[in-house]
Amino acid sequence: MLKYNKRVNIFEEEFYHYELQDVSEPQLFRDMFPYDDIPRIIFNQRLVPMNVVDNAWITDTTFRDGQQSLPPFSVEDIVHLYDLMHKLDGDTGLIRQTEFFMYTKKDREALEKCLSRGYKYPQITGWIRAVESDFKLVKEMGLKETGILTSVSDYHIFLKLKWTRKQAMENYLKIVRTSLENGIIPRCHFEDITRADIYGFVIPFARELMKLSDEYKMPVKIRACDTMGYGIAIAGASLPRNVHGIMYGLSQHAGVPSAQLEWHGHNDFYRGLTNAVHSWFYGCSAANGAWLGIGERTGNTPIEALIMEYISLRGRDTIPNVDTTVITEIASYMHQKMGIEIPAKQPFVGKNFNVTKAGIHADGLMKNEEIYNIFDTKKVLNRPVAVDITDKSGTAGIVYWINSNFKLDGADKFGKDNKQILEIKELVDKAYVDGRVVAISDSEMVAYVKTHMPEFYLKFGKNFEE
Repeated sequence: MLKYNKRVNIFEEEFYHYELQDVSEPQLFRDMFPYDDIPRIIFNQRLVPMNVVDNAWITDTTFRDGQQSLPPFSVEDIVHLYDLMHKLDGDTGLIRQTEFFMYTKKDREALEKCLSRGYKYPQITGWIRAVESDFKLVKEMGLKETGILTSVSDYHIFLKLKWTRKQAMENYLKIVRTSLENGIIPRCHFEDITRADIYGFVIPFARELMKLSDEYKMPVKIRACDTMGYGIAIAGASLPRNVHGIMYGLSQHAGVPSAQLEWHGHNDFYRGLTNAVHSWFYGCSAANGAWLGIGERTGNTPIEALIMEYISLRGRDTIPNVDTTVITEIASYMHQKMGIEIPAKQPFVGKNFNVTKAGIHADGLMKNEEIYNIFDTKKVLNRPVAVDITDKSGTAGIVYWINSNFKLDGADKFGKDNKQILEIKELVDKAYVDGRVVAISDSEMVAYVKTHMPEFYLKFGKNFEE
């Protein structure tokens, strides 16, 4: 059968429509997932074409997947974070949606308060189980879209739900039809897609969803959930782990428009960000994540990282009102107010992400900050480059610490030959000779300055205190 593909403007041959394979035994891909050993990356050397989306955006699961991995968030915390997301987005739609639980009184209170803000972005959506009674909650809250759990791997269909594939498809389609009849856009969460039979169940199911979408003239969305972090963004890797192949199958063989596709990945094998970005390259508009990467087990794709990747790929012209300094506000709030631990070396948000302890690096920073800073972190994130004082810092590190922390400019800046700074260096060196193993704290450094540079501190001390 010949078909004209308007997306790429060429005729294509369509040989086969994938139908449900209602197998009697679960397909668990034991060669790939032995369980008693590390999962294997298998290659079939089949390449699929890139299909870079016209429009890419980010969706948020901080209040759903993120929250379920931590102590419950307060209503105040949820509303404040929602306000900050809106402030960062600047009505650009970069952070297009955020999803909420609705099962507790507190969740519903937070959702109502966020809805009352009236923001266009992030749009508030729900999340429910694949049961009809849950739609009552969605309708009561007045939401226009909800996620629905529709597990697709035989691990879930056979071993957890105790269904056949046919039963699973019938049950899922019934609940999706209920959603459409209620005028609510369904977002089907294809749980565990990277262990699913892509052409035996996933594609046939997605094709049926697209038929419902056509019938009701409403979008039916599909979230491809890499629930266990097995996804692989390597050309020629075999399904079901290959992110490229999953997206190709959903878009090419199931006919899912890019705006109705979303990738949700976990970071169990350090592949969360890479897989999400590759989904943009292969036909998926929405990359899902959570702030700071919080979420089940190793967490979700960090939204702050997705923002940086988007700007790297598309530039700021498409999102001129996005304020990336709010990333620092969000991280500070989640750490200081909500008590969420942020690893010191976590990119963009960790305490030490732009801090150097090496004297040779500090010397380079004094000559030109660009030598050892990834970008202008003060401008982009409101995070000035900094140094920590250790036995590796040397005179250059101490000079840089004083110049930066006391906000010295021009002729006021110190050089490495200052006698008083050399005295401080001797004290630092002696501390480590005597057995110290941790960095010199800021308060200790201030004490050194007060003692050895009293006239300087009298003049510039207020700069540090500010």
